[in-house]
Formats: sequence, structure tokens, C-alpha cells
Amino acid sequence: MEKLAEQAARNLKAIRERKPLVHNITNFVVMNYTANALLAMGASPVMAHAIGEVEEMVSHAGALVLNIGTLTEEWVAAMIAAGRKATEKKIPIVLDPVGSGATRLRTESARKILSQTRVSVLRGNASEILSLQDENSRTKGVDAVHGVDEAARTAGILAAELSSTLAITGPVDLITDGRRVVRVANGHPLMASVTGTGCTATAAVGAFLAVDPDSVSAAATALAFFGLAGEVAGDSATAPGSFMIKMLDALFTITPEQLQKGCKIETD
Repeated sequence: MEKLAEQAARNLKAIRERKPLVHNITNFVVMNYTANALLAMGASPVMAHAIGEVEEMVSHAGALVLNIGTLTEEWVAAMIAAGRKATEKKIPIVLDPVGSGATRLRTESARKILSQTRVSVLRGNASEILSLQDENSRTKGVDAVHGVDEAARTAGILAAELSSTLAITGPVDLITDGRRVVRVANGHPLMASVTGTGCTATAAVGAFLAVDPDSVSAAATALAFFGLAGEVAGDSATAPGSFMIKMLDALFTITPEQLQKGCKIETD
């Protein structure tokens, strides 16, 4: 825990010093809030989805964030084009399979992105991530990962099958690459009352990936930082509207030292 807490502080300091460009192809619902959150934490966001520019844009980025929340077939093509270029240039990719499992378009699109690009981190809830298993997967069912204790083995198998780090978020977040397992307990109940909180957490993972090549470390420390911002915001906010604004303020004001002290990270 101490090592990851120290790494969290180093990562946040590096983001604020280097201001990495984070290329987002994300959904309409969260574009503004996601961009503001990345700015608040110290990164430089760009929201570019036109297929004619995504390859050029991602070439300048420190990380690529793909989010299928408001999906169209044209956006899938743009995501794959950007993802292939990022893979070619060894730029880390984080994928948020929003709603995967709910419709064939979402599930098949997420699987297509995974098969044609190298995704460093796959962040979502248990149901979204488990929907991406193939017919021959050795994972069980969605119910097996609703509890963190039951999640570790199932998620570990799937992480190895997908060759990606899984970040399954919930009351306690579970991060695994199939070998290592990390749990993050930072967060606040009001986070579930603001739309796009999960999507913004994904963007935060992108920012941390831009400065930390270890996908497990980057995902865990990003989620600890984002969850701590929720805790700080929840100390004075009493409802979703004020909480949303105070969350941005917390992302801006939390110091690396506060993050190191406030991390709730456990490793197996």
C-alpha cells in the first residue's frame, strides 16, 4: 500500500508538471465535464472524434481514452483508427465499454476495439466488463464479480484472456492484470448521483497512464485520486449539483501529499 500511495503522489505531481495531452473520443453526455476534470487535475484534454483527424491527433497524445457511451458506427471507425495509430506508436489506451451487454452494437463494438487495438486498461462495472468474454472464456457469470472478494479470480482470468488490465469500479474498485490484484476503497455515495462520474474516472485513468507505464499502478492510483476527490467534495456538498462542482475543485486542490496520505489502496 505504501509503495502505491507514494506512486500516486508521484503520478499526480508528474501530471501537473508535464500536463500530458489526453485524447478523448467520448460520449456527448460527459464531454464538457470530462474536459474540465482533466484540466482541473492538471492534464490537457482534447476531444476529437472526426475520422479525418484522429490518427494525427492521437500521435501527439500521452494517452487515448475511448468511451462508447453514445455510440455510432462512424465513431466506432474513428475509435479503431485512433486506437490502431496509438497501438503503433505505443501510446496507452483506456477503454470504457459503457453499456456493453445491453445491446449487440455496444458489445460487438467494444469487442472489435479490443481485437484491433492494444488496450492497456479496460474500466467499467462488473456487468460491462464480463459481457466482453468470448464463448470459450473460463470466467463464470456476472454474479461472480458483484462482490469484490468473489471478483478477484474471475477478473484475473478475464484480464489474462483479454491481455489487458481490468479496473472494475464499484463501492470498492478492483484492479487486476491477471497476476496482481489491487483494491481501492476511496469514494463517496454522492458520486453515484452525478451522471458521467464513471466516464470521468476513465479519463483520469488516461491521464495517469500518460505518466505511469505500469497499467495496474496507473489505474489504481488514478481511481484512488478520483475517489479521494469525491470524499473531499462530499465533506461539504449535500446534493448532486453542489457535489459536481466541488468535485472539480477537489481535483484541482488536492496535493500529492494529501493524496499519498488519503489513499485507501490494498494489494493482495
